Order: sequence, then C-alpha cells, then structure tokens
Amino acid sequence: MGIPHLSRRSFLTAVSAGAAAVTAAPLLAACGDGGSGSDGKVTIEWMDIATTEPSKTIYPKIAKAYEAAHPNVRIKLTNLENEAFKSKMTALTASGKVPDIFVTWGGGVLKQQIDAGLVKDLTSSASSLLDTVTPVSLKPYQFDGKTYAVPYDMGMVGFWYNKRHFEKAGIKAPPKTWAEFLDDVRKLKGAGITPIALGGKDKWPGMYYWAYLAMRIGGLTAMQQAAKTNDFTGPAFVGAGQHLKELVDLQPFQPGFQNAGFDSPGGEAATVGAGKASMELMGQWAPAVEKDASGKGIADDEGWFPFPSVDGGQGALTDVFGGGNGHALGKDAPKEAIDFLAFLINTENEHELVSSGAFMPVVKGAESALADPGRKQVAEALGGSTGFQLYLDQAFPPAVGQQVNDSVAALIGGKATPEQVAQQVTKAAKSQ
Repeated sequence: MGIPHLSRRSFLTAVSAGAAAVTAAPLLAACGDGGSGSDGKVTIEWMDIATTEPSKTIYPKIAKAYEAAHPNVRIKLTNLENEAFKSKMTALTASGKVPDIFVTWGGGVLKQQIDAGLVKDLTSSASSLLDTVTPVSLKPYQFDGKTYAVPYDMGMVGFWYNKRHFEKAGIKAPPKTWAEFLDDVRKLKGAGITPIALGGKDKWPGMYYWAYLAMRIGGLTAMQQAAKTNDFTGPAFVGAGQHLKELVDLQPFQPGFQNAGFDSPGGEAATVGAGKASMELMGQWAPAVEKDASGKGIADDEGWFPFPSVDGGQGALTDVFGGGNGHALGKDAPKEAIDFLAFLINTENEHELVSSGAFMPVVKGAESALADPGRKQVAEALGGSTGFQLYLDQAFPPAVGQQVNDSVAALIGGKATPEQVAQQVTKAAKSQ
C-alpha cells in the first residue's frame, strides 16, 4: 500500500490569493451524492489518506485553489489514516456507494469495485488527461484495455538506511544478497544499533519482506503462476517464509514493534527518523513520513538500496515490488471531478509536489524535479526495472490480501510457520 501525493496548476497563484485550508468533511455520510444542487453548485466528495505532511497541507490548498477558480464547485475532502481508509472503503463498497473521488492502489481491490459497477471508466472521458502521464504509472489501473484511475504517484519499495549507522557498524557498502543483508544485521546489532524498524501493528509493512523474498526466489513467474492457480504452497513462497524467519530469529526489530504502527507516534517511520533504528523496507514516501513522524528525519544521512537477491533464486535484482497511488471516480461522479483531477496533476502542480520530497513523478517530463539522491535512485530503478509486482494486499482480492498480511504478521510474531503461511494464503485464495 501506498501513501498519498498530489499535483499542481496555477494553484500557487490561487493559494497566495488567500485560499485557506479545506475543512475535512465529517466522514462522507452520503458518499456518491456529489453533483449539482438546486442552486447550480456542484459538490465533489473526495476521500483520501493524506494524514501526514506535506500532503496534509498541500491537498486542502489545491482544493481551495480549484474552488477559487471554479466558484460553482465545492470540494469536500476527508482524509483517513491508511487502515481506517481501507476499512471505510470496504464498507462503502459493500453498501454500493463510493465517494466521487477516492484514492486507489489498483489491482484486485479496484477490480472488485469495477465489477460491482461502482467505478467510472475514464478511458474516453479523461483521455486527454491520461495522455499526459507516463504509461507505467497507468498499469495498476488498467483492466481489459480500459483505464479506471488517474495516477498521482508511482514508485517502488526498497530499503532506506542510515549511512552513519552503517559506518559505525563497519558496513562499507549496502548488501547485494540476502546473506550479506543478514550479516549486516548482525554487525549493526554488534555495534549496539537496532537494525530495522517495523510497524508490526499495521501488518502490511511486514508483508513487503515476504513478497520480495518470494519474487527473488521464484521470479515474477512464480507470483504470476500463483495468481492463476490460487496456490501459494510452492517453493518460492515457503522459501520466502523460511528466509524471513532467518531474519526474525536475529531479533532485528525495535522493542515493541508488534504494537507499533507505520506512521503513528513512536512507530516505524518515527523510529528511523529519530535515528533509533538503521533501516526500514518502505516505499518512496519513507523520508517524508520519517520527517513528519519524528519531527526531524535524518536528511543527508539517509541512503537507499534495492531489496537484495537470494542466492540460487530465479528473480532478478531489477524486478521491483511497489505500486502507484491514483484516484478513481465513483460511477455517479460529476464531470467536474475529472477536471479537478486534471488540475491536481497539471505541469506546475506536478513540479511543485515532486519538489516537495513526498511524490514521485507521473507526468511526462516531471523527473527533472527530483533533487534527492535516494529518490533519484528509486526513479532510476523503476525506469530500469525488468518486471513489476503490485503490492500483494492490492494485487489480489481484499480477503486474500488481508490473509497475506495476517499470516506474515503471525510468522514474524512467532505464531505461524513458513508452511502454515503458504497454506493459509492458498486456502483464502481458493475460497474466492
């Protein structure tokens, strides 16, 4: 799963003209009811996950800027924390009413909403807008030749690490293999440094390890085959659990990690941002959330490296795991919603948001706005990737994705074996 990001237009002009922040709507009591009222004004219900800076401030400003340029439109923005958002969207999907605009990571979750007839097909109605974005950023939202969301961020998961900690532990270069990675964990512990921060309470951060290990062992073909057969009991997935257990047995995580959230006070991001742990396996948003959660971040001391290869594995180091962040439209969303999304990622706003340090570019040509070395590495790795796998809790139907998260969390917590994880996920997949 991902964290939110945004876009631009002459939003700076409108904002500086005096636009104040949008007040978050109560909790979308009447989702999907946006449209023209009796007074001719249009209300757009927008539900997102921008609960950390800079998105928490930028989103309302962009909405207010759009309202200033379009007096007949009102944007009602509600921001929810990641897990709360997913729970809310599950309930709204079941009710048959979704917001006019809502964040999506694509994959099986979006496909379920599409199959339920709740999402607008944007292929024709937003074609001019879709033509401005990079083709790779559209992939998570495309099914049967049609596009159902507009991306606003695209990236991948990798290790963000503290260079000073590595130097103190005598680690001269980031690890390239899983064996080297485990050895570096031992070195960090020997130097009195907590090797890894993990938001165990949220579960999905732990899933990243299992997914990447399965990819490195069996290659993307193993993941694709499992998706077709609903069978995750093969060597790649059992092996992923075994290698993850090797890591867990080293006790690499911060004290209390099982009760820690990702972006909550004292959680994963805050621990790394405060210099209390050396690494986290996370998406491109990590440095921005670390800074927001800890109040400082580690700035120039932060580096990035891709998930290591596994000796004897079939997966390439250039196969990446991650995904995009996009916005889908409810089937009854007013036409102004598409115009707002175009406003959100026009050239000026795209450059501003990428420059903020929290967003990876989706608009063609916006790569020039990247200044941070780590984020440039992410962009280069994504650009040179040989294969791409969407987050597992989004790639598969919701029940399967949740089972992956739950089972991997149980493994990390010492309550499930690698074989049990594979069996539990397979059972959930076959029951769909």
